Amino acid sequence: MRKLAAGNWKMNGTAAALAEVSALAQAHPAPACDMLLCPPATLIARMADVARGTAIKVGGQDCHARSSGAHTGDISAEMLVDSGASHVILGHSERRTDHGETDAQVLAKAEAALKAGLIAIVCIGETEAERDAGRTLDVVGTQLHGSVPADATAANLVIAYEPVWAIGTGRTPTIAEIAEVHAFLRARLTARIGAAAADVPLLYGGSVKPSNATEIFAVPHVDGALVGGASLKAADFGAIVSALSAA
Repeated sequence: MRKLAAGNWKMNGTAAALAEVSALAQAHPAPACDMLLCPPATLIARMADVARGTAIKVGGQDCHARSSGAHTGDISAEMLVDSGASHVILGHSERRTDHGETDAQVLAKAEAALKAGLIAIVCIGETEAERDAGRTLDVVGTQLHGSVPADATAANLVIAYEPVWAIGTGRTPTIAEIAEVHAFLRARLTARIGAAAADVPLLYGGSVKPSNATEIFAVPHVDGALVGGASLKAADFGAIVSALSAA
């Protein structure tokens, strides 16, 4: 499979930030991995214009389970496609926490994304309390089972493991802890969708930065990263792309 470096801009970025996209494209015209940036909805179409003809793909950060309707403030998977997106992040811990999203809701959104032709990046991960209670594998296994559509394939699914306690904190799990979870996810995904699971990218997310990327990408079953703050600057995200390309 082609590995994936995905950047989640979260609620950051205005038109001026698109200069970073141009800089990234110029610095990495043909990387050995896929590059994806997921900006706020206000920038998707403009970023897609800037990225057209480059190695950078563009995605959304969420979508509604319905294709249209009276859902003020929401955006559908079809609208993301129309704006130039190829991927969408779903079930991020900040959505699960801030908006109370359940596995069932994430599943419905993922089904809508696949129907619209998007690649769904389904996020899972445990809280610090769940980790300390020794429940990590139970939690991520339950989230995986409840959030991934039955008809998902290696062509339309990406799984991102993001321990909630490591997002934006500067803390990361040990290499052994990352390895344990990713091996577990690969096995569970294989039980769910069969041999095709071997080609589903498993991303690690949670304070990924240039200084730790090489070590993380050496872990078995880590096929890339979902990067937060470090994806906002071309130099930082480019260094992570280079580390993944070399892995």
